[in-house]
Amino acid sequence: MVNYEHYTYKVTWSSEDQEFVGLCAEFPSLSYLDENRSAALEGITNLVKDVVADMEANDERIPEPIAEKNYSGKFQVRIPPEHHRRLAIEAAEQNVSLNRYVNLKLAC
Repeated sequence: MVNYEHYTYKVTWSSEDQEFVGLCAEFPSLSYLDENRSAALEGITNLVKDVVADMEANDERIPEPIAEKNYSGKFQVRIPPEHHRRLAIEAAEQNVSLNRYVNLKLAC
């Protein structure tokens, strides 16, 4: 059973709607609008709770909370050869490995 409180929530201002919008990273198609920031967070949390309950009742696959996933720290990225070359040159100029250089670039 998935705990809906473990999902990744955020609240941001929507200029278009002139309200706060609550979002959940694991359910990108869901959102909840409210004039109040706290109410937007509560709204998206309750909406996700209801969706998860409905998915469980229908034996649907429920997304695992990002916070509960294990990550190896490794992933592969395919880039054009000219970008690879440019990054290798920049890493050499900084006197660091390509891996370290890309790690530093991603951290910015």
